[in-house]
Amino acid sequence: NLSHAFRHLIKSPGFAIVAIIVMALGIGANTAIFSLVHGVLLQALPFEEPDKLVQLWHTPPQASFPGVHRFTLSAANFLDWQKENHVFSSMAIYRYGQWDVTGGSKPESVAGTKVSADFFKTLGVTALYGRTLLPDEDRLGNNHEVVLSYRFLQSHYGGDRSIVGKDIELDGEKYTVVGIMGPKMLKPGFALLWTPLAMNDKDAAVRGEHSLLGIARLKQGVTVEQAQAEISAISKRLELAYPADDKGWGGLVVNMRDDTVSSVRPALLMMLGAVAFVLLIACANVANLVLARALSRKKEIAIRAALGASRTRLILQIMTESLIVSLTGGALGLIVAHFGIELLTKFFADQLPRFGDIGLNLTVLFFALAVSVLTGLVSGLLPALSMSSAVDIHDSLKQGLGRTDSEASKGGARGALVVVEVALSLVLLIGAGLMLRSLWNLQKTDLGFDRQNAMSVDVLVSKKHFTTSEQEASFFRDALERVRALPGVEAAGAIDNLPIQGGSNQPVAVEGHPVLPLSEQPEVSVRVFTPGYMKAMHIPVLEGRDVTDSDSPDSASVVVISKAMAKQFWPNESPIGHHLTLSFFPDRVREVVGVVGDVKQDGVDSNAGMSTVYWPVAQYKPGAGAIGPWSARPLTMVVRSSTPPQALTAAITNAVHQVNKDIPVDNAL
Repeated sequence: NLSHAFRHLIKSPGFAIVAIIVMALGIGANTAIFSLVHGVLLQALPFEEPDKLVQLWHTPPQASFPGVHRFTLSAANFLDWQKENHVFSSMAIYRYGQWDVTGGSKPESVAGTKVSADFFKTLGVTALYGRTLLPDEDRLGNNHEVVLSYRFLQSHYGGDRSIVGKDIELDGEKYTVVGIMGPKMLKPGFALLWTPLAMNDKDAAVRGEHSLLGIARLKQGVTVEQAQAEISAISKRLELAYPADDKGWGGLVVNMRDDTVSSVRPALLMMLGAVAFVLLIACANVANLVLARALSRKKEIAIRAALGASRTRLILQIMTESLIVSLTGGALGLIVAHFGIELLTKFFADQLPRFGDIGLNLTVLFFALAVSVLTGLVSGLLPALSMSSAVDIHDSLKQGLGRTDSEASKGGARGALVVVEVALSLVLLIGAGLMLRSLWNLQKTDLGFDRQNAMSVDVLVSKKHFTTSEQEASFFRDALERVRALPGVEAAGAIDNLPIQGGSNQPVAVEGHPVLPLSEQPEVSVRVFTPGYMKAMHIPVLEGRDVTDSDSPDSASVVVISKAMAKQFWPNESPIGHHLTLSFFPDRVREVVGVVGDVKQDGVDSNAGMSTVYWPVAQYKPGAGAIGPWSARPLTMVVRSSTPPQALTAAITNAVHQVNKDIPVDNAL
């Protein structure tokens, strides 16, 4: 059967090539998407007993955060959870960190994580080389150790593990490299290095500021539901004990895998379903080709039947040819899948949380083989049954005497396949139409700013570069002046978090409104920005004025607010001249001097965070009552030009470095 099938396919190269290409495209697309699904959704986390790992969150009061169900942790509440719980064997907190790495050919800023002492123990990971952080190193004054990621070792030291035990400079200070993690340690995914969190007593006592992420490991025999019940009970006790900070704040315990992939699971499964429909259409196409080819061979089949070939043998003959086509298509589909995986991982690079490999690993290859065999069976079964079920030897041997009943029956089978193809195609077309309509609606959504002819670059200042807000403000003023002087530049400004990307939400006390405890104060988006930003983003000033360079550290404290915030707090009057206090920076009362247009802060499809306070970077000077020490704020510079702005990247970088050559400029978009 096998050699006979090969001979017949070689005799019909047109049929074989078309069928193999159709199969290769369908199987390749499915293999590529399955590789993503396997790497993101199915592979076990590379930690010890990963099913016992959970992510910890706060649940905020809905009055202050409508529609928000997960929030970062406060230090004091986490420490109370850690002290009072009986369900976790280990707990840890961590937060985003950013450091300037010196010693290279150009200024470079790297992202990492500041972690508490039990971070690596909780995950159940050990260093590939050296060791992880020790408990004694999670203390101020003894916290200048660093663990490097495998990616950082390869990109900066060429894989030379002798760096362990040596010093590197982060933000101008010496840190000793104590260990290198393995390539699968991607918690969190952006981290290139880990340093001790090292909170002081003041920071550890803060309940009202939420900026930490938490993880924990369940004890043996404890379920997520039991852990949730205990954290909820502890949170209720904390509410009663500290109502000013904790009223309405609860706790949430989520399986770490579910927490990691929850945002992308629906999209990946939808993509897998879509390409499965494509494969079914491919099967129907190939089945039609096989049936048409079998009809052209009905005299041959009749002769084989007349010579004693059984129905089973005839079915096996057609099925063998179909399997050869599908397996060959599957082999070529691996090439399609390889390039498809590369494209998908590049396209979704920042949106794919993963700990497993995405590629043609053994599991994916088995999937491709299984799909190839299955598609071969599906595409060959109906034609084989159709041709073998009613072989009329006499009619088939008398070809040319007109259309026979046997041919009519085969036409019915082909018609059924066409109906299946049309039905599947309609499903895909409807889905594509809905997706296009959603994309069209998103394109028409008013984001509140103009993206055309604007570009952004990250200016990654740190406490190494400046020790006061005055120095930072002076740097940005000088750098922006140089950028605005470049040919074609129409406007330039900077902000700490661009729209759509989220950012800081803080409680605010508004003049003329009831005085409330911190936990019950309304929360608004708070952005630190420079003069020129509104003009660069084409955000209109609706009332009052924008900030200017005259709004200095020594002048009256001012803010600009969004239209949504004006409606929220001053619905029947102008907010200009009214005052508010940012509760995390309570040393100053700030005057509202302008109202600007609303901007989508938290996402294209979300109105959350549109009530916004814009605070000039020159006045970013926390007083004695502020939470946390002063530190420089990395800002994103936005440049609008009359020419393609990306062509200005080198000139913008050079302008910044003319003011301070040690400041990294990165992520030009």
